[in-house]
Amino acid sequence: MDIGAVLGLEQLTWGMLLLVVLAAFGAGWIDAVVGGGGLLQLPMLLLIPGIAPVQALATNKFASVFGTATSSVTYYRRAKPDIRTALPMAAIALVGSFGGAAVATILPPAAFKPIIVVALLAVALFTAFRPQMGAATKLRFSGHKHHIMAGAAGLGIGFYDGMIGPGTGTFLVITLVALMGYDFLQASAKAKIVNFATNLGALLLFIPHGSVLWLLGGILAVANVAGSYLGSRMAIARGTTFIRVVFLVVVIGLIAKLGVDVWNENIVPAFASLG
Repeated sequence: MDIGAVLGLEQLTWGMLLLVVLAAFGAGWIDAVVGGGGLLQLPMLLLIPGIAPVQALATNKFASVFGTATSSVTYYRRAKPDIRTALPMAAIALVGSFGGAAVATILPPAAFKPIIVVALLAVALFTAFRPQMGAATKLRFSGHKHHIMAGAAGLGIGFYDGMIGPGTGTFLVITLVALMGYDFLQASAKAKIVNFATNLGALLLFIPHGSVLWLLGGILAVANVAGSYLGSRMAIARGTTFIRVVFLVVVIGLIAKLGVDVWNENIVPAFASLG
């Protein structure tokens, strides 16, 4: 059977499909623990011959929305996150993702990536040199101020997800830990609910434009769900210390990936113009 013809990608081979499915499984696991699975899943989709970037983005979001839904339910059942904070934050983040997508049509994401790399470096150093951060929940705000800060964080990170995307779950986790005062487990649980909303917001833009590759997306969704279920179960069982270690590894990966993008999109053209 010619799998490429079946899935609407003529040059897709069984070997490439297997690699993409494995990437989707790994991405689901990473997303469930700390976020940032798009670092693995999206680049692998872009390697498929003949796939358009917008198709890769849309199909990535389609698979991810099932994974984040799975991990959200798993965390809710076992970690019991406070949905009075998570649900309003998710709703505001969905709106933010629409705004970010609108800005992305005007300003290129490459313009913002250097700022994101600097922010990630600060996050990595802050997390590495403060080992007690996120070890236990010590909320920094109460009452209406708590919900206002959570909503502002959701709006900002949702905006980022709509505009650029990679590492959204990671930014959610560190914001909930460093700004709000949650431990890493509770932060991860809430981040999944919010990340589900931002993925859904992006899909609401991609689906009407016919950008989703449905059959390929369905296959990846199954792998993403399996990875998400395993990742969320491991995070809950092993707790905050495990999540913190994985978080640092993913942040370093984000810095490397976006650093390469900044080099290729900003620095190399600058040198070329001088020559």
